[in-house]
Amino acid sequence: MKASNRHLVTAILTGLLLQGCASSANDMLQCGTVAAYLAPEPQLANYRVVVTHLDSNAVISRPTYQLVPGRYQFTMVELIDSSQLKVSLSARKAKTLVVDVQADTLYHLAARFNTDKIYLGVDENYWTPIIAAEESKTCTMAKSRLQP
Repeated sequence: MKASNRHLVTAILTGLLLQGCASSANDMLQCGTVAAYLAPEPQLANYRVVVTHLDSNAVISRPTYQLVPGRYQFTMVELIDSSQLKVSLSARKAKTLVVDVQADTLYHLAARFNTDKIYLGVDENYWTPIIAAEESKTCTMAKSRLQP
């Protein structure tokens, strides 16, 4: 086989392979991203969280959640590591935060340690779930990734 024919065959095969892997624009959806991986910022009283439920459905916590635009309820537990935290383990309960996810937006979840007073015993008001940061980030996902 001539070199020019080999290149033509290679180009055709490569095109066919790529065509099979590519998704058409009709198979894609706009999305936003919610993240729970920000490093703690004790100077701002912000700490990591672990997501336990998304819209009341138990989830295995992930660093990010790609979601079609809409309103979502995240249930999370805090990972506050501060010597100022003096509440009992029974006070360390999950809390929820509603996030209005917009397309092409990244939301960073965090636990705000309320340092305005000393919290003791079973006082659950020592932390608040927050969106610590919001930024622009392109996001598209395949329709096939939607949950039924």
